[in-house]
Amino acid sequence: MKLMVSGLNAFYGPAHILRDVSFEVGAGEVVAMLGRNGAGKSTTFKALVGLVPQRNGKIIFEDKDISSRPTYEIARAGLGYVPEDRRIFTELTVEENLAIGRQKTRTQGANWTPDKLYELFPNLAEMRSRAGGRMSGGEQQMLTIARTLMGNPSLVLLDEPSEGLAPKIVEQMARAILVMKNEGLSVVISEQNLHFARLISDRAYILEKGHIVFGGMIAEIEARPEIRDAYLSV
Repeated sequence: MKLMVSGLNAFYGPAHILRDVSFEVGAGEVVAMLGRNGAGKSTTFKALVGLVPQRNGKIIFEDKDISSRPTYEIARAGLGYVPEDRRIFTELTVEENLAIGRQKTRTQGANWTPDKLYELFPNLAEMRSRAGGRMSGGEQQMLTIARTLMGNPSLVLLDEPSEGLAPKIVEQMARAILVMKNEGLSVVISEQNLHFARLISDRAYILEKGHIVFGGMIAEIEARPEIRDAYLSV
């Protein structure tokens, strides 16, 4: 198993956000973390990579306990994180953003290079010398993912990768995630868009008020409208 999370709790001050969250991700698997805004999806990702100081529970990544490790050690171990707000370096070019993300080649998994990433995201290939701040939201999203892949992670957390993007860009994003999967990468996406999750995911979990309330196949969610109505409808 690539990632095993058990009994994960997270707090912002006195607010108890995540409550005994448990889930797992297999090697080469795409798993969707579904739920409404405020359900705890982003907090789950931040807790996994050590960006929520007040947290407890067990996080096992590639058979190593990373529950209390600092963020930089978690990143070096091969757990990549693409935040919802992208956080590219707006004054640096595409090529310079990619160079900043570079980490060592790992013995397992794909070795991502700029040329390989330009094949994955052809839009970026056409603007290698363009500053990040002069790119559209969809292009910035692609750049953020590409920069994370330059670290050669074995698992990537993608926070709301389709949010606010044009339908054409969403399709490109779905194809890119499937390529990443075919390269052996494990991917966890947080999403509100069930249709997008269905295109790319093997399994899904649903978060509601910091609890996991469902875990299973995407097809099961589609076959049970009561689940969609209770936890995913706006």
